[in-house]
Amino acid sequence: MSRIGKKPVIVPKGVTVTVNEDNIITVKGPKGELKQTVDRDITVAIKDGEVEFARPTDQIRHRALHGLYRSLTANMVKGVTEGYKRQLELIGVGFKASHQGNLLDLALGFSHNIIFEIPKELKLATSTEKGENPKIILEGADKQLIGQVAAKIRGLRKPEPYKGKGVRYTGEVVRKKAGKAAGK
Repeated sequence: MSRIGKKPVIVPKGVTVTVNEDNIITVKGPKGELKQTVDRDITVAIKDGEVEFARPTDQIRHRALHGLYRSLTANMVKGVTEGYKRQLELIGVGFKASHQGNLLDLALGFSHNIIFEIPKELKLATSTEKGENPKIILEGADKQLIGQVAAKIRGLRKPEPYKGKGVRYTGEVVRKKAGKAAGK
């Protein structure tokens, strides 16, 4: 049995959850509106401010989908009420980040700057404090979209294992390798 799937999603005040005949869940709240298509085998019921999910059988596929759609809906409800935030920091000499609207301009030690377009659903902020590494802050209601965009930005210059230079999530620990001098 899926323990996560059996747990109902509690809908806070100010949030509306609707399901149409095509099994599309729509969650509206103060931070926006999100939609998710649910597999036709999973049934969705909304009662007394709670969203409940049920599956027809105990097949592995149905058990997996049961927990998946419950988690996705819970993430959508949290996204439209509180929102999600992801911070990245640039570690390296001369690494810079600036933005103009939803265009992120990154200087990551290449011969040219990288211009990265952020989707309009997300809010972008950059900060460069003296004595600290430049930071990129992404905010929005869609957890999956924020994670994907943050991973793409990090992928432009992943932290390397010798000096730790590159783009990393704030709080991420990069294991450092010993250089060739340690082998002697």
